[in-house]
Amino acid sequence: MKTTFSSEARRRPVNLTLNEELVVQVRGLTNNLSGVVESLLVEYVEHERQLRATRAGALAATVDMWNAFNARHGSFADEYSTL
Repeated sequence: MKTTFSSEARRRPVNLTLNEELVVQVRGLTNNLSGVVESLLVEYVEHERQLRATRAGALAATVDMWNAFNARHGSFADEYSTL
């Protein structure tokens, strides 16, 4: 996975409200809750970026298809427009 942030960047304390039972379970699995949360955030950011890029590509393809149709056949409104 390509990281899009500096792993050397300064750490910043933040306040999170998490389910207490879940935190107890995680503490039993790792001593580095911050590291686990940070790795999950990296995955989330990358997933969202890919999703948005996919949506933007689909939108661009739709616009191109519509513009090609309009160039070939004209607008539906042309036959009804009084302008």
